[in-house]
Amino acid sequence: MRVRVATTALGITAAFLAMPACSTDTTDNKPGSATSRTGKPANAAPQAAPLTSAALETRLLDQSDLGSGYLRKPERPTQHDDVTVIGCPALSELGGDAATGGTLTFPHKAKADFAYGGSSSEISEELYSDNAEKLSDGIGRIFDAITGCPTYQVVAGGTPIDMASQKLPAPHGLGDEQWSQLLTFSTGGRSTVVKQTAIRDGSLLLVVSGSPALVDRHLGKALAKATAAS
Repeated sequence: MRVRVATTALGITAAFLAMPACSTDTTDNKPGSATSRTGKPANAAPQAAPLTSAALETRLLDQSDLGSGYLRKPERPTQHDDVTVIGCPALSELGGDAATGGTLTFPHKAKADFAYGGSSSEISEELYSDNAEKLSDGIGRIFDAITGCPTYQVVAGGTPIDMASQKLPAPHGLGDEQWSQLLTFSTGGRSTVVKQTAIRDGSLLLVVSGSPALVDRHLGKALAKATAAS
């Protein structure tokens, strides 16, 4: 399977989330079932209409929200490298082409990337809006596929990258459903650890990725701003 992504740790991570969700999921905690992952009754209230991309943009964290030391990074260039996934049948079974730019394929979306303190620490926030069941099904299947492969490899632009994935306990009490994972990218004798946490709140999906400490520090703040006017 080949996907097209930017050849950075966060870009490769996001590319996996961009794959169409077409694998089989047998879990019983989707919004269409009796309860969601949080144990709340699913579909207990009428769903809000999806937000536009412009509306989502206003709900992203900015530098004033994050505090000093953060610099917003420009959008990644549209030029992408082919990435081949090796040793992970679950990801291969997803099939199809990934969307360019490392974003999920939902029609309403917004994204911001930040670097911290002039170091290699980064944090990325993505917001999506769609039917709640579509959001749940799409993000859940991708997380399940990735964490179902403890180790695998990707070849990005001819460079082999060893991958390790670990499912993490999801943060309880935030939104309607939550997912979290830890990914380790290793190449050229160096390793990068990326934490990725997703929270669905009604028809809104928040995905925060980056250095584990930064994700933990800003996740609640990102969710509060994203859902403040919901």
